[in-house]
Amino acid sequence: MTAFPFADPASLAPRRTVRRDLPGGGFILSHPDPLQPPVRCIGDWLEQWARATPGALFLAERDASGGWRRMTYAQVRNAAGRVAQSLLDMQLPPGKPVVVLSDNSVDAALLGLATMHIGRAICTVSSAYCRLTKDYAKIHGILDALDPALVYASDAAVYGPALGTWSGTAPLVFGTGSLPRSQPFSLLLEANETPAVLQAFAAIRPDDHAKYLLTSGSTGLPKVVVNTHRMLCANQQQVAQVWPFLDRHPLVLLDWLPWSHTFGANHNLNMVLAHGGSLYVDDGRPAPGLVEKTLRNLREVKPNFYFNVPRGFDMLLPFLEQDDAAARDVFERLEGVFYAGAALPQSLWQRLEAVACKVRARPLWFTSAWGSTETSPAATEVHWPIARAGCIGLPLPGVELKFVPNGGKLEMRVRGPNVFPGYRNAPELTASAFDEDGFYLIGDAGKLVDEADPAQGVAFDGRVAEDFKLTSGTWVNVGMLRTRVVTAMAPHVADVVVTGHDREDIGLLVFPTVPAKSLPAQALRAHVQAALRALAAEGAGSAQTPTRALLQDEPPSPDAGEITDKGYINQRAVLVRRQADVEALYAGADARVIRP
Repeated sequence: MTAFPFADPASLAPRRTVRRDLPGGGFILSHPDPLQPPVRCIGDWLEQWARATPGALFLAERDASGGWRRMTYAQVRNAAGRVAQSLLDMQLPPGKPVVVLSDNSVDAALLGLATMHIGRAICTVSSAYCRLTKDYAKIHGILDALDPALVYASDAAVYGPALGTWSGTAPLVFGTGSLPRSQPFSLLLEANETPAVLQAFAAIRPDDHAKYLLTSGSTGLPKVVVNTHRMLCANQQQVAQVWPFLDRHPLVLLDWLPWSHTFGANHNLNMVLAHGGSLYVDDGRPAPGLVEKTLRNLREVKPNFYFNVPRGFDMLLPFLEQDDAAARDVFERLEGVFYAGAALPQSLWQRLEAVACKVRARPLWFTSAWGSTETSPAATEVHWPIARAGCIGLPLPGVELKFVPNGGKLEMRVRGPNVFPGYRNAPELTASAFDEDGFYLIGDAGKLVDEADPAQGVAFDGRVAEDFKLTSGTWVNVGMLRTRVVTAMAPHVADVVVTGHDREDIGLLVFPTVPAKSLPAQALRAHVQAALRALAAEGAGSAQTPTRALLQDEPPSPDAGEITDKGYINQRAVLVRRQADVEALYAGADARVIRP
């Protein structure tokens, strides 16, 4: 049976790349085919599908009754036109973005599409700054820096405390509830669209700002990444050239990945819109009590592709492994599983594959990509069947991927039409983000899967800045080690944080899975100890062999920044917040420390 999507070998482009060697041991990879012309702006896609397939489903979300609120392309275009007219009627000050503070929703999508349709930038800010903390200093600082023309939030009861104490004067719009100087979102839907909307739409140019996205901001305020229409439209054209199935088989997605991040917003939502697919907004996420909602939604929607981060797959797997009927529903129409945001441990791959094999005969296609907020996001994409995790694909058409020797690794740098022009109102930061040849300094390392055959793809080799040296002077590859450890400790460990900076050996802060917490304490300790011994027996050397581990009772805290909105662990934030546990690992007298 074929492993290609939709049982069609022509669904994927041939695997090809061109290598150009550079002085000093570096080289550049690029795709041999040129990038075909992309559309002018995001709104061109909405206009196209509203005309071509007006009755096709575009957006859906759960309603108050537990059913689905569904909107076709024609309905979305009509509603977006009304909201766009309302924005024009408000005569908002030019040059300022419309800011969204809420989780994904149909109304948030309508506002974003309407905003971009009239040539204004939209900026979706992580809801965690309001929902998961009572300290609103950071969100106030972000809003002050953005200087919005208008701020939208879904519920005044949830977001009102943060916005009510903000000193800004931008008008507020709420889906439900109110504050002084606020108005309901429903009011924006009452305007009748006039020719002014299409006049503003016709004036949009590819280099106009479409979105502002914020970097993670683990220290200080986040940087504001400018996303132009050219970047976003070029990126979808790039992906379409290596994934031809997108033009033949409209996507049906269920997705929770937040639109405050490039994975959910620019990769997934834009991919659906660019190809006339359907997106169901998932009201679940990879967290206890919420992953069950995702499972219910998956069983109802039965998507044909599923995009997630490793943590999301890890939390779903116990349900699928224990319930064949649930697994059968989830995998019934699934053509491919796409993972990104963090490296996928091989153990998760194997468990997903095993569950799929139990309930279907046809193999499941596993795929991935690599990039960042600054690259729209995809710079590489896997467009062929792969046998195991680790490969991030090959450069997309129009992308040049430069490899530069750096500290024993090959640092990757990116140039192409999908790369951002700079950070908003930050010329010095912008200048330092590019090398002398105009390549974006993304900060990741990579290597060829096969040195003799570059067409086998690129393997992710960790963050250049995340790695550290032991006191012996040996470099520790944190990304590679993390995936090896999680695989060795499967199925009882969700993630680990690697310690050992300026120390003699490597330690681990270990986060058990939710089901593992019900195991007897000694059984879990014995499992971790056995994994440490197995890793030591592999003889990989001190830089890849942890000598101690400490189980963490408290899961990573999203409120403290230990888990990002995309569901992956922030190594640096955990090390800072749990410094006492790091010290305990090396104190020598703490009975909690597990050794091989």
